[in-house]
Amino acid sequence: MSRTVGIDLGTTNSLVAIVENSRPRVLARGDERLVPSVVGLAEDGRIIVGQSALNQYVLAPERTVRSIKRRMGTEEKVPLGDREYLPEEISAFILRHLKALAEEVLGEPVSGAVITVPAYFSDAQRLATKRAGELAGLEVLRIINEPTAAALAYGIEQQVDQFLMVYDLGGGTFDVSVIEQQGDILEVRASYGNVHLGGDDFDERLLQHLLAALSSEHRYDFKADRRAMARLNRAAEGVKVALSSAPFARAAEEFLARYDGQIAHLNAEVGRHEFEGMIDDLLRSTLDSIDRAMKDAQLSPEQINRVLLVGGSTRIPRVAEMIEEHIGLPPSMEINPDEAVALGAAVQAAIINGEPVEAMLIDISPHSLGIAVAQFLFNDIVPGAFRPIIRRNTTIPTTKSELFHTISPYQDTVEIEVYQGESPVAAENTHLGSFLFTEIPPGSDPQLPREVIVEFSYNLNGIVEVTARDHKGERREVMNISTNAAKRAASEPEVKKHFDPKLEKDVAGSLAAATRMELQLDADGRTKDTKRLREARHKLEAAHQGVDEKQVMAALNNLDDLLYELE
Repeated sequence: MSRTVGIDLGTTNSLVAIVENSRPRVLARGDERLVPSVVGLAEDGRIIVGQSALNQYVLAPERTVRSIKRRMGTEEKVPLGDREYLPEEISAFILRHLKALAEEVLGEPVSGAVITVPAYFSDAQRLATKRAGELAGLEVLRIINEPTAAALAYGIEQQVDQFLMVYDLGGGTFDVSVIEQQGDILEVRASYGNVHLGGDDFDERLLQHLLAALSSEHRYDFKADRRAMARLNRAAEGVKVALSSAPFARAAEEFLARYDGQIAHLNAEVGRHEFEGMIDDLLRSTLDSIDRAMKDAQLSPEQINRVLLVGGSTRIPRVAEMIEEHIGLPPSMEINPDEAVALGAAVQAAIINGEPVEAMLIDISPHSLGIAVAQFLFNDIVPGAFRPIIRRNTTIPTTKSELFHTISPYQDTVEIEVYQGESPVAAENTHLGSFLFTEIPPGSDPQLPREVIVEFSYNLNGIVEVTARDHKGERREVMNISTNAAKRAASEPEVKKHFDPKLEKDVAGSLAAATRMELQLDADGRTKDTKRLREARHKLEAAHQGVDEKQVMAALNNLDDLLYELE
């Protein structure tokens, strides 16, 4: 028998969890529960992961990699010994370690995983995360957003109708999501955040403070001393953690450096208020994200029923105080903020496997996705406008398409340039890739511009496929969303799927339609119909986990027939 797990692949720490007896729990091997997201090269050439790598960081920072999550989706290679690794390859070492931990604790193989990412991760970052899982020997069943996973963990205990705000401040990323809960259904209404804000940035402010204190006493370039800087980083992080439960903390590092016959020691005390002042602008920037998410969700602070704190950095007391001052509601932290995301990922894994967990997830697109187009303005052609095809906060999975025209009847080639963002000017958004669509046939009237249909398919992993085709379906080109990482992923052989891509698409579409119908039936009080639809949906999900295409087709037809009847 093989197990499926939920994984929180964090910037600072990572965890793995499962659901047993309808309850999620984090897996621990001895004291190893929170696994530091650190990878190192030992002196004997072995790759080491977790606490042993973190311990090595102070002595050999040049052979140790931290906070790799912040580089996911880039082509930035990381040196480790005499080799260089891509960010997803480093992440794969962490995931492989978590897989081995789970297999040792459970005493059986682990083959599948649901892995979480920040809600504001781009498509390239999501692709890189999925690729890391595959490199680690895992079948990545789903990529889900961290705040959504946390809400799943909380939602298991609180099956009521309410609006939740998930404030997720971790080691390297931040996002806030507004989630509507109706019974066991959780639907993300809006998300906003910053993938470069978290505990690492707070550590950096403390680090600069400690460096300033040292520089006032010593004429030594500590920044050029990698070991000294590694020890200072460790001291800064220790002060930050201590100040979450104490008004003062001391940073002490003896024999930090030797120079000109002198020895530099660090012995500095930092007060909580002093620390809060150092990071005040960073914390206040999260309030803007709260306001943006509530505006996008079309809700006022008074309509939020609960605020859930997620991520280790929410232990900073000022965070809860600031949120309560801003929206007038004290936040909740009933679940360990370090573990909530992993627990929710385990819940989603159980749902996918058809295990009896009473929770369902509806996720959204965190960014608008579209293409660059030319527009006629005062009889002139003006290029570079952005035309969204999938708008931000659209429920996923989804497939949307729009019809476009060439500029002239004789134009048979267009370049499809894909962007992600909210600006009406394409160049102000993130360019994700482009491809040529050639040999476009003329339409029924050869004197009119030729027609091109552009389709975006956004799957449950948050990864997008872009298709261009002519109206008659004679020509077709397909591309995965691509920064350099996505281009590389698209060029590699695809992992073989159980079913035909069209069937996979039909299943995803019907499950999404069933989810939306359940919400409507619940709102109308049609309890019996809701139960029938939920049973049909569960049968399709269970069949889809198998390998029998006929069973999937039968369950799909049954669900589609019921949807037609209920409409």
